[in-house]
Amino acid sequence: MNSDRKFTLKPFELSDSNPTINISGNILRADNKLKLDYLLQGDLSQIVIPVSDEIPTRKDELWQTTCWEFFIGTANSSQYWEFNLATTGDWNVYRFSGYRQGMTEEKAFDALPFRLKKQTKSLTINLEINLDLIVELDKNLDIAITAVIESNNGELSYWALAHPEAIADFHHREGFIIHC
Repeated sequence: MNSDRKFTLKPFELSDSNPTINISGNILRADNKLKLDYLLQGDLSQIVIPVSDEIPTRKDELWQTTCWEFFIGTANSSQYWEFNLATTGDWNVYRFSGYRQGMTEEKAFDALPFRLKKQTKSLTINLEINLDLIVELDKNLDIAITAVIESNNGELSYWALAHPEAIADFHHREGFIIHC
């Protein structure tokens, strides 16, 4: 099963307080590996990009500042996973039994290595994961790709492929619009 798609994220609300950035990327499912590349372009001086000298580790509440996220659900199932990637290298994966229900850390992953590269006007994040740890190769996936961006003024903006509700809600299955 191979699926390769380009994507562009849009902010939940268009606002003058949103940073002047664009977030795009590419997602590829080949065999049962998922390769995800994010590209943030624009005035990086407008956003908070936390860094750390510590060894990256599993941490909670990464979405309280700039954080890259994606969600994977299997077709015709209410179960899904949330993946969080921080610019510090910290990460987490959560499994849900249903919409915002039964949240537990997904123990199938003991690391989530990804690469981050910051340049003057861009930030890239590259990740490849083995889906065999959580889903079988023959399962069709529904995927949402999202990001939380913290502006220097402390405001958070919420970026996603789609915003199906009147509030920003990355967990809403109608936002899982990539199918592979």
